[in-house]
Amino acid sequence: MSPTEHKILQQIMDELIDKQLIQHSLSPCAVPALQEQQRSFATIKEALSSAPVLALPDFDKPFVVETDASTVGIGAVLTQDNRPIEFFNDKLSEAHLKRSVYEQELYAVIQALKQWEHYLLHQDFILCSDHKALQYINTQKMINKMHARWVLFLQKFTFVLKHKSGAQNRVADALSRRSILLTQLQAEFVGLECLQDLYSEDDDFAGVWQKCKNKEPVEDFNIRHGFLFKGNQLCIPKSSWRQHLIQEIHGGGLAAHAGRDKTMLQMTAKFFWPHLRKDVTKFVERCSVCQNFKGGGQNTGLYLPLPVPDSIWEDLSLDFVLGLPRTKKGNDSIMVVVDRFSKMAHFVACKKTFDALNVAKLFFREIIRLYGVPRSLTSDRDVKFIIHFWRELWKRLNTQLQLSSPYHPQTDAQTEVVNRTLGNLLRCIVQDHPKLWDEVLGQTEFALNSMPNRSTGMCPFGIVYTKMPNSNVDVAVILKCKSQVASSWVDQFSETIAKVRQNLTNANAKYKLDADAHRRKKVFKPGDLVMVRMKKERLPAGTYSKLSRRKFGPFLITKCINDNAYVVELPADFNTPNTFNVADLFQYIPPDDAVITIEDPPPILFAEGACDAEHL
Repeated sequence: MSPTEHKILQQIMDELIDKQLIQHSLSPCAVPALQEQQRSFATIKEALSSAPVLALPDFDKPFVVETDASTVGIGAVLTQDNRPIEFFNDKLSEAHLKRSVYEQELYAVIQALKQWEHYLLHQDFILCSDHKALQYINTQKMINKMHARWVLFLQKFTFVLKHKSGAQNRVADALSRRSILLTQLQAEFVGLECLQDLYSEDDDFAGVWQKCKNKEPVEDFNIRHGFLFKGNQLCIPKSSWRQHLIQEIHGGGLAAHAGRDKTMLQMTAKFFWPHLRKDVTKFVERCSVCQNFKGGGQNTGLYLPLPVPDSIWEDLSLDFVLGLPRTKKGNDSIMVVVDRFSKMAHFVACKKTFDALNVAKLFFREIIRLYGVPRSLTSDRDVKFIIHFWRELWKRLNTQLQLSSPYHPQTDAQTEVVNRTLGNLLRCIVQDHPKLWDEVLGQTEFALNSMPNRSTGMCPFGIVYTKMPNSNVDVAVILKCKSQVASSWVDQFSETIAKVRQNLTNANAKYKLDADAHRRKKVFKPGDLVMVRMKKERLPAGTYSKLSRRKFGPFLITKCINDNAYVVELPADFNTPNTFNVADLFQYIPPDDAVITIEDPPPILFAEGACDAEHL
């Protein structure tokens, strides 16, 4: 004990003696025992306070470099006044192991001087080595190229080479030898002795234990040090030790919540009991830390294509391309409108600052004046598309608004693909003049609508206008004549529409077959508890961190929109839309003894003032 504790204990003892609750010991060993304890404490304190530590270099004093090499590696120590400043060691490669002892010792000197060149350059120092032949390095008549290169390096320093026998050069010698470098750390797991009393009555190992005690042959099982082993695996009988060992391997003091397979490998390498794999899997699935802080995207949710439209320009998709260079006309964005049936696209230059009213005027002027009012309009959840004005406008026109799941652009993948193609075409046309993109937007639109589409098998122009438009090649080269194909398309327009619709249906079926090969079906029901994955875009600015929680919950599912979209009952402090794609939902698995509670969110992540698109 410390002197302070000893003083307090002495006061307590004196009080008890004064009250005659205890009496002085008559044993002759009483006082010497206290003196022995005090002497032991003083010894420990002296050892701790005077333990050798690295010293700071003093450039007013000479340095001493001691080096040594062995058949394993090289070692060196930099000292001043017999106090170490820095240690160095390195393993010898196969090429260096083939060299002579002289070359290995010289290599150790070179590497040590390279390591401490910033200390030793322009300083006088003493170089100590246990290889006496190094003293004649500068007087050799015949040296090879490697030795010449090393000697040239040594000439940068000012030093005195001193021979130091191996018995005196113990520090550098120890650093160069593997047997001294390796230290075996053993940890004793206190408490496992109680397992020895459980084997005889255990349901899984009682029979095997008895046979091994009777020295009867049992395959792979044996008793060592009073414990039952299967091979090199310690057998654990039915007890709380099984769960405790899994907890230590998975999330103990030296563990980091590895996944199921990694935890399984560590457990099976050391322990054995029937159904160990099942117990590990169940434990990892129910680990609350893993459910909250681990997990990314998942392949849940089968491909659900949008319904195939019945005709041209009845079902449209709408999106914006933002972040373009500002042109002379002040345009910095493009409104992209795509007919989901013919795949024809219209690109309209606009400004990022346009509100819902300006977007509506632009849509009426460029789209509705040509094709009329659509039956449905698919878009993302941009602020322009979820405010009351936009919803009420299309409600009065009997147009159905179809909004994608929040932060899940795959819902309207068609427009996203068109946006990507538009960007590629514009880059090829404008090249070194990016601020002229609005002047070539018409050319880009014509080029895109003249290309055959993979889904329909036809060009958008041919589907909408029953004929392909003339290009400069048609006007300049091809003679003017009546097109029999165009005439047949006019006469059989309904057949063309049916053919395109069938091609779209077949294309959707093919896309679904390809996509579902890498996905798995996952369906939730209203009332299920789930953990919700919050993407970076859902969190308030500045709160996302690579080490922050990945999932929150458990929360209740209140509505099933379809197999891929669900409405979750989020707390009021979560300023984010409550509609989630199935890929962001994870089934909540409570621990066996846990009481299920609906969790309140951390206030730092969901502070007031965050942008909530649903309530704007």
